[in-house]
Amino acid sequence: MNKRAVLQKIIARLRDELGVYFRAAQNSRAEATHEQSRADNKYDTRGLEASYLARGQSRQAAELEAAIAEFQQLATRPLAADHGIGIGALVALQMDDETALYFIGPRAGGTTITHAQHEILVITPQSPLGAQLLGKMPGNRLKLDIAGRQQRAQILSVW
Repeated sequence: MNKRAVLQKIIARLRDELGVYFRAAQNSRAEATHEQSRADNKYDTRGLEASYLARGQSRQAAELEAAIAEFQQLATRPLAADHGIGIGALVALQMDDETALYFIGPRAGGTTITHAQHEILVITPQSPLGAQLLGKMPGNRLKLDIAGRQQRAQILSVW
């Protein structure tokens, strides 16, 4: 698996999301300051609500900018034989009869990309699955606690 290509696709997806949030924040900001959003009476909160929305979208855009910067700094070298899974690892995990691919990222958990006809999900070390995978090695068999349920898994590959 080409980890550099996977990393570039994750960064591209985050940049796309950043553009959406940036445009949404601009629109909300424009709505909040538009003359038609002025309060007609003390109960009219349209402008205030639009400003709260713009602030939240701006905050989310800042989070995405930070995530992009952290992903750009990740090394794409292969996992050393004596090191376990950590941030920057691409993991193939066999659960039941299904193989799933996960990228352990510093942020942006829940982001999905498609690479070489495989869906790859970004998880973070703070997520329940990410925390259970940290330090593990290819070939390890695990009993994962997922959503309060024990599930057997095996780490097939780590890039």
